[in-house]
Amino acid sequence: MAATKLIPEISPVVTYSTVREVKGPLIVIERTRGVAYNEVGEVIGPDGEPRRVQVVAVGEDFAVAQVLAPTLALPARGSTVRFYGKTLKMAVSEQLVGRVLDGKGQPRDHMPLPPPEDFRDVNGEPLNPYTREYPEQPIETGVSAIDGLYTLVRGQKLGLFSGSGLPHNMLAAQVVRQATVRGQEEEFAVVFVGVGLKTEEAMFFVDEFRKTGSLRRAVAVLALASDPVPERILAPRVGLTIAEYLAWELGYHVLAIITDMTNYCEALRELSSGRGELPGRRGYPGYMYTDLATIYERAGIARGRKGSLTQLPVLTMPHDDITHPIPDLSGYITEGQLVLSRSMWGKGIYPPFDVIMSLSRLAKDAIGEGKTREDHKDVAYTLISAYAKALETRSLATLVGERNLGWRERRYLRFADAFEQKFIRQGFYERRSFEETLDIGWDVMSILPEDELTNARPHITQKYYRKHIFESVKV
Repeated sequence: MAATKLIPEISPVVTYSTVREVKGPLIVIERTRGVAYNEVGEVIGPDGEPRRVQVVAVGEDFAVAQVLAPTLALPARGSTVRFYGKTLKMAVSEQLVGRVLDGKGQPRDHMPLPPPEDFRDVNGEPLNPYTREYPEQPIETGVSAIDGLYTLVRGQKLGLFSGSGLPHNMLAAQVVRQATVRGQEEEFAVVFVGVGLKTEEAMFFVDEFRKTGSLRRAVAVLALASDPVPERILAPRVGLTIAEYLAWELGYHVLAIITDMTNYCEALRELSSGRGELPGRRGYPGYMYTDLATIYERAGIARGRKGSLTQLPVLTMPHDDITHPIPDLSGYITEGQLVLSRSMWGKGIYPPFDVIMSLSRLAKDAIGEGKTREDHKDVAYTLISAYAKALETRSLATLVGERNLGWRERRYLRFADAFEQKFIRQGFYERRSFEETLDIGWDVMSILPEDELTNARPHITQKYYRKHIFESVKV
């Protein structure tokens, strides 16, 4: 069926029997003419099995192509390559919502693909900067640490920086289940892309999505760690191609969650090494920044289009090093980052947000009266400022002892404990609205004296401050 093909059926235009070498996921074809970068075709080995290929490098009389399938039984001798003169395209349809696909866009749920409504280039069509609109509307994730402090904005690209062993997969699944946009007439969908996932991780996501019913409004694209390297590189582009069709053509507000971008970069490094390219920082290709930008910059809002495309890419920082090339380069492209804390996780706090290291550059324009609630900025700025001061007070208390602190300093210690245990800590199946999050924020802020809330406007403090909570806390 045409619907199950990655590209529409077309006649091959050039055929070569000059495969010089098969090196991992790459093949080198000699004596080529007019083969273009990103062109697709297929290689057929002596076993007669066709394998999809995509050109990744060209020279005057040769081409290097990546094979989007295992190459274990593919010898150079006796193999034939056909090029189609087209770039890689995939069939897209609104009926893909609710489906589970592999990294090539083929069914992983053992069901046939729906009839295609269109074929789209997996590399996307960049938005003209002139047509981009500034993101100013929030997405409610139901997670207080995100919604209350670093609000996710429609059209934003906001990275989630984690570490090995931290619960980023749980948080990603929770956001898929809970995220929504305000408004009765707004269509919302989630595109979840798993890159280099272990089998048990993929099973966790699929089981969670089906059990909670969140798959009804989601598309899951899963490329496993056992899949070929090119498939892991292709998976984010397949997912974003579906997301762009839903957003730009059908008017959906789409949230694309990609995990784990570190696995993607490792695949990129492996492919670069196979091509014999000179390595950059820590062995990663020198063009990794540009390559990541081709993924992250596919988020946004287009003038004249109803929909939007928001990205929440997840990456694990090797050795918890935020200066590692992957988080470092990602941080230059994304509009902020949410950082998970190993020390918070060690305290048993989920989700273990590092409030001080996190940042959302667009949140200030998407919160407040008419968007969330009038006191949102006051709550966010006050909580972050007060928590930073409370952490300094904790450090001081370890040196001089809590009994030697003044009553205000001891209030900050009580505030820090309540902030972590009541505001940050949240159940995996607990969803909070913006209003519930802000009310909890005022509960913990009211532990402090009213005159300490200098980041909140006086009339807002007068309206929301809970004096009975201040009076009930003993220091």
